[in-house]
Formats: sequence, C-alpha cells, structure tokens
Amino acid sequence: MSTTATPQIDSEALKARIQRFRQVHSEIVTQVHRVIVGQEEVLEQVMIGLFVGGHCLITGLPGTAKTLLVRTLAQTLNLVFKRIQFTPDLMPSDITGTDIIEEDPATGHRTWTFVEGPIFGNILLADEINRTPPKTQSALLEAMQELACTVRGNNYKLPAPFFVLATQNPIELEGTYPLPEAQLDRFLFNTVLDYLTADEEMQVVDLTTVTTIPHADPVTNAAEILDFQQLVRMVPIGESVARHAVDMVRVSRPRDESSPDFVRKYVNYGASVRAAQFLVLSAKARALMRGRYHVSYEDIRSMYIPVLRHRILLNFHAESDRMTQDDILKRVLEWKPAPRE
Repeated sequence: MSTTATPQIDSEALKARIQRFRQVHSEIVTQVHRVIVGQEEVLEQVMIGLFVGGHCLITGLPGTAKTLLVRTLAQTLNLVFKRIQFTPDLMPSDITGTDIIEEDPATGHRTWTFVEGPIFGNILLADEINRTPPKTQSALLEAMQELACTVRGNNYKLPAPFFVLATQNPIELEGTYPLPEAQLDRFLFNTVLDYLTADEEMQVVDLTTVTTIPHADPVTNAAEILDFQQLVRMVPIGESVARHAVDMVRVSRPRDESSPDFVRKYVNYGASVRAAQFLVLSAKARALMRGRYHVSYEDIRSMYIPVLRHRILLNFHAESDRMTQDDILKRVLEWKPAPRE
C-alpha cells in the first residue's frame, strides 16, 4: 500500500491544530454531558462521524435521548440544526425544497424561485427515518454522497459541513419501511443506544425533574470542524494496520476465499469497499481523539462492529439460529486476532 506524505508532526502549526482539536473534543464532551447522562460510546461514535465527515444512523428504543443527543451536539458545535420528522406521507420535496412561481406585483412578470428545504443546514436530524417510503428516503442519497441536491434539473450545493444523523426505532414494525441497502451503506456508523444503568437513570431523573433546564454552550464553529476533518485525514497509518482493516472487511464476504465457515453459513452479502474506507477514517479520528499520532490495531478493531453491523446481510440460517449482525462480527473478531505489534 502506498501512503501519502504528511507534514512533519513537529511543525508548530500542526502542533497548534492538534492541540486545538483535543481542546475542542474535551470541551464538546463536557458540554454534552451537562445535558446527556452516560452513553460514552455513542457520543464517541457520533463525534468521530463529525470529525470524519460521515453520517450516523442511531438505533435506539423510545426514550433513550436520541433526538436530545443530536440537538445538544448541534448546540455545542454552533452549527445550523434542522429536523425532519419522517412520516408515511412525507414527499421528497419536503426534504430538498421545491420551485414556486412568484409574480412581481409591479410588472406581473412571473419567475421560478427555489425555496430551500430543511436539508439546507449543517446537521440534519432525520427522525424515525424508517417511517417514510423508500421514494422519500432516497431524497437523501445524493445529499449524503455528493453534498448537493438536484431539483427540476438544477443542482444546489449544501452548506459545509453537512451531517445526516438519522434515528430509527428497532422494535416497531407497524408502519415502517426498511432502509434500502444503498442508503445504509452511506452511513458511517450504525450506532446503538442501549438502556442506562440504574445510577445513570437516577442522574437523569435528578437532572430533568427540577425547575432548571440544562443547556450546552457552543465551543467551536463550522470552519474549525472542516479543518478538523482535514487534520484527521493527515493521521498516518502503517501498511500492516491498513492491510488488517482491508482483511477484516474482506472476511465478512461469504464468497471471499479468506472468509470463515460461519460467515459462509450465515451471511448472504458482506461489506463493501466503502466499509474499508470508513473503517480506516474512523480509526484515524479515534487515534487522534485518544491522544495518539498514528492508527493502531486497537483503533481498527474497536470501530469494526459499528462500521459493519449495517453492511452485512444475513440469510435465513442466521434467522433460524437467532444470529444477529453483532453476533457474527464478534465471532469474526475472535476468529481473526490482530497481528502482533
């Protein structure tokens, strides 16, 4: 594998950027925890998505603070926050915007005017994204991949940075539509929110049943976030570590000669090349957030399940044996340990 040259780590400008990155990361965590209790792993994954420039699918039961987490994060980043409540009758134009005819009162001349939809923001919360039909879900495809949208043949660039943080309820099937595989593949993570511990639930009750309302203060801005995204891409990764990331993705494909027997038994389709790209990028962000200047095997392996859990398609054998994507990926991690340093 060829690696691109990066500026020397000992340069003063680069040191200052890294120091600012770590300062902002620490302040974001502090501010978010003024409102959100627990969910350390979830917060880390969403922040990695922001620093990488990827989108996150947040899966959690009702009342697990999915929407509150996204809204609070937008406040700390000082970005334009937009929210769409996905419903079965939502239309693509309700997301992207539409052209309307406006008439000049003085001349009577009529012109087409584009009215921007809620997609024109920095952080877009797609709440309960699986409650709308695939036709409307697909309105996000171009935005997530190209950071632009096309309406009546006109292409409009979205503001940068742009993140889609979509939520879905895993237990409700009535009135829901599965996300298309092509759209799932464009999410960096499928982040799972679980129940809090008993002590954490006590903190939530103490925090939310009083007269004061917790609030998060902004600590950065759009320009800095874009700079951090470039900084993350500058983190070096060794050829052996990158090879391990590629190998871990390839073994998830049942037709690959390196895949284990249980993958061939339970998996219909494995992860795409995009999974390897996202695995390396998220590992770079995690390394920088952990105070390191290079990617380790631990970074790759810790990001493996959230990056791949929505990219592998299981078959009826897995369903009959009650195997989930997480079960398969955990077995892959046990089956293929990291090479020795």
